Amino acid sequence: MNENALNANVGHRLRALRLSKNVKQADAARELGVSPAYLNLIEKGKRVTPFPLLWKALRYFQVDPEAFMAQLGDGRVDQALASLLDEPLLRTLNLDQESLQSLSAEPKLAGTVAALFNLYKNTRMQLENVMTQLSSHERPPAAGPDGKLDYSPFDETTDFLEAHKNYFPELEGEADGLRVDFKLERQTLSSQLVRIVEERFGYQVRFEEAQGSSSVVRRLDKEQRQLTLSPGLTEQTLKFQLAATLGLLVLDKTRLMERIVGQRMRHAETPRLVKVHLANYFAGALMLPYGDFFKEVQRTRYDIELLTHIFNVTYETIAHRVCNLGDPKRLGLPFHFLRCDIAGNISKRYSATGLKFASMGSCAKWAVHLAFLNPSQLTRQYSQMPDGTTYFDFARVQLQPVEGSIVRGTAYSIGLGTHAENAKYLAYGLPMTDLKRDAVPTGISCRFCERTDCNQRAAASYRFAFSFDEYTKKDCFFSPLVTGDLVGGPKR
Repeated sequence: MNENALNANVGHRLRALRLSKNVKQADAARELGVSPAYLNLIEKGKRVTPFPLLWKALRYFQVDPEAFMAQLGDGRVDQALASLLDEPLLRTLNLDQESLQSLSAEPKLAGTVAALFNLYKNTRMQLENVMTQLSSHERPPAAGPDGKLDYSPFDETTDFLEAHKNYFPELEGEADGLRVDFKLERQTLSSQLVRIVEERFGYQVRFEEAQGSSSVVRRLDKEQRQLTLSPGLTEQTLKFQLAATLGLLVLDKTRLMERIVGQRMRHAETPRLVKVHLANYFAGALMLPYGDFFKEVQRTRYDIELLTHIFNVTYETIAHRVCNLGDPKRLGLPFHFLRCDIAGNISKRYSATGLKFASMGSCAKWAVHLAFLNPSQLTRQYSQMPDGTTYFDFARVQLQPVEGSIVRGTAYSIGLGTHAENAKYLAYGLPMTDLKRDAVPTGISCRFCERTDCNQRAAASYRFAFSFDEYTKKDCFFSPLVTGDLVGGPKR
C-alpha cells in the first residue's frame, strides 16, 4: 500500500465509521474542531489525516486505535512492508528485506507498522514549525488548510493568488480602460501617470523628501487628497509607484476588492495584503497591457532582459508580469517566481508549476541563490527534485545602489522557473540532451530533503533518523549515513 493509497484508505474508513454511527459530516467536523470542507477532503483521501486529528476521531467514534490501524494493513502485507525499504528514513535504520519479512508472519502487526510509519512521516513534516514556535515562545497562529501550524497572512495571500492562477481579468479591463482614455503609448511616462492621478482622481501630486531618517517613498493621504513621492526615485521605480497608487484608487472607487476576494480570510491582515498585491498587479497591467505584452513575450521567446528595454520597466516588473498570463485564450507558460537577498531570505514567491516552498529556508542549489556568484550574468540550470520532477530555472541579480554604494542599497536575485520541457520555448533555454547528467540535484529545504548525499547540506533532515559514526565522514557532516556508507555494508 503506497502513501497515497494509505491516505485514501484512512479517509474512506473514517467516512465509513461516521456513516455507521449515523453522524452527519457537519456534526463530526464541529466535534473534531475542523471545517466540514476539510473533513470532506480527508474522507475523500485528498488530504493527509494528521495524527492528533486521527486519534481524536477514533475516540469520538469509540473505536480501538490498534484495531483500526490493523485494518489498514488488510491485503498484501508484503507489498506494504517492501515499499518501506525505499523510504529514506528507514534506510538510515539499516533494515533489510529479511528483517521486514519476519513481520509477515504477523499480518496485523505488519499492517500496523506500515500504517503507523506513513502517518508518522506525514506528521513529522510539521515538526520544524512546532519547534520554531516553542523556541520563540510565540502564541501559535491560526492553522492553515492542511494543518500547517504557522500559516501566516503571507501564506494565505500566496494561496489566494495561486487559487486565482494570478490572473484577474477585472483589473486587466480597468487598466485597459485607463490606457484608452488617456491615450497611453507602449512606453508609459511618469508624467502621464501623474496626469491620470490628478485629472481622473483629483489628487495633488508632489515630490518631497521624507523627514529625518524615514525611508517612506510614497504616501497617499486620502483626507487631503494628496500623493507625496520621493524625488530620489528613478523613472522606472517612479512609474511603478504611480501605477500602484492608481491601482489602490481604482480598487477603492470600483469596490473590486469585495468582488474579487468575496470570501472571509483566516487572518485580519490578509485582505490588506491581498489589496497591495492587486494594486501591484494593476500597475503591471497598466504599464504592460496584456495583448501587447503577450505578443512581445511570444516574439522574444520570454527574453526578460530584452522586454525590459522594449517597455522601459525593471527586470522584476517583467518577471512579475509573465506570471500573470493566465487568459485561457492567450495563455502563457506556467512559472514559479522567487525574489531573495544575498543572505538567502525569500521575500517574494509564487508557484504555478507545482513547486512547493518551505516555510523556513530553501535549497542552496537553486539558481536564484547561485546567481549572486555571477551578478552580471544570467544564471541558468536544470534542477531535479528528489521525486524526479525537473525544472528549467534562470535568475539574475538586480542591484540598486544608494549614494554609489551597493552595501547601502539593495541586492536581490530575481528567479523564474518552468517545467523542463518548456525550456525549448525560451530564448535562453539549455539543450535537453541528458537531464540525468545535466540537471542539478535540488530539494525544497535541508530540513525536509530526502537526498542522502548532498555536499551543501546546512542542517540534518527530519526525514532521516539522526545518527552518525565518528569513524565515517561524508563530504558534508549533515548528510545521513545509510547502509551502503558503512564499512563492509552492502552497496545500494
